[in-house]
Amino acid sequence: MSAEQPTLPPVRLPADAELARDALAAPLLARAVRLARWAGPETRVGAGGELVDEQLQDAVELLGLTVEADGDEGAGSSADTEAYEEAVEEAEILAADAWRLAVDTGLVSVEDGADDETPGEAGPGENLALVTGGSPQDVLTIWLDGFDAVFADAVVPVLDDLDTIVGEDGEIDLESLEWDPEMEGEFLEGVLGNLYLLTVSEGGPGNGPVPLPALAASMVVPDDMGEPTDDVLEQVSDAMMRLDEQFRLLEAIGLVEYQPVDEALMAEEGEEPAAPLDDEDVSRYGMVRLTPLGLYGVRARMLDAGVHAPAVGDLADKGADALLGGIVGYPEDAARAETAAWLSGRDVETAARELLHAARGADAGSPLRRLHCQQALSLVGTGAEPAVREVLDDAELGGLARVWLAERGATDVPAPSESMIFWLAIDTIAAQLDADGDLEEVQELIEGLTGRHSGFFEAAWRVEHPATAEVLEAMGRLHRDKTAAKEARKSAFKARSRSGS
Repeated sequence: MSAEQPTLPPVRLPADAELARDALAAPLLARAVRLARWAGPETRVGAGGELVDEQLQDAVELLGLTVEADGDEGAGSSADTEAYEEAVEEAEILAADAWRLAVDTGLVSVEDGADDETPGEAGPGENLALVTGGSPQDVLTIWLDGFDAVFADAVVPVLDDLDTIVGEDGEIDLESLEWDPEMEGEFLEGVLGNLYLLTVSEGGPGNGPVPLPALAASMVVPDDMGEPTDDVLEQVSDAMMRLDEQFRLLEAIGLVEYQPVDEALMAEEGEEPAAPLDDEDVSRYGMVRLTPLGLYGVRARMLDAGVHAPAVGDLADKGADALLGGIVGYPEDAARAETAAWLSGRDVETAARELLHAARGADAGSPLRRLHCQQALSLVGTGAEPAVREVLDDAELGGLARVWLAERGATDVPAPSESMIFWLAIDTIAAQLDADGDLEEVQELIEGLTGRHSGFFEAAWRVEHPATAEVLEAMGRLHRDKTAAKEARKSAFKARSRSGS
């Protein structure tokens, strides 16, 4: 009976305008925009489009990243000097990264020099005007390009000692790195996919952070493994360290909020922490959450990869058939929000008529469509009454219509026939079974229906509904009264015999 379920639960995203504001506020893109506005005829770049050293220092100053030395030169300790030099290097890296992002996203246009000895020039790119003069979607397109660029950087290994990996020909020896770019990209895609799923799923952390060890374990520990082995725990630890570096980069583009691994957990310099065992200390091993902008970005990559990743509001401009079929498998709150968005701005009577028409059918998914139609109609006012009254004599919709009218205190509602009562009962149970709802609620529904109608099973097997036999079999499994369960199974057998299936 079940209809096809969406691959992922629907995500609720802010409006494009709000996401665009978040994108422009992301530290890395904000710096890139400032540098793009600064770039001009005097800006000089190297052969790879990078700022020459003198211009890089100007960029550091422009971005407010200049590091001031403490005291007189040479007066500090060697540790102070080392810390100062590290801070200067970090500032230069931040400025260089922002410049590279400006180039990658078209905020800056680069013209190469005539040769290796002649610096090239740079200036504002075509996309810079879109930052203030374009639509929110223009801004988000620029941001997505930036996300792609940062993602590509994040899967590149940190090269601490170039001498050991550069061959005689001057090329980097990828084999000595034991680095597989495709595998690294798939790993990070998988991590972001798992983080996305945890965020949008019912019962997940929602907008709360996810412990880094749990995220790493989701990629490493087999689902059927009980207690992880030492080898697997070591792999989890390695994955955590890779993710720690990657999330630091992704935070700068606004994709995540990240609390890094506590450096005090390192037993000695250069050692990696063991996988945590103490739940009270788990936050010290890193915590990460996707921002609303991050949800937007990860979803965009999923859609590009052909993954069905719905968002609330996707169906607002579609027909009623698309709505009733599209919200199959949605959590209750998301289905209600999607339906409310669909109803917004529509004429109530016309919308009700479209919903009722789309709910008809004898296919496997029709009971669930009618349930969603009933839930949608619960959101509209009495303006829908003319459309609802039109289907009072409809075999499939007449029972639903009577329920809706009775709930609103309508008068002149004809009593349903016995066949309509039992047809509606079978249809309602079929829909609840397809909805994969709470088992106890389904049991209460079944027991309530059989309790209100004496001789229920004797009448039910005769109902001309395509799901009659399956529903009666399910009632035989789920009814907690053994006698009633046995009667349900007998009725199911009769229904199968009558239909010849």
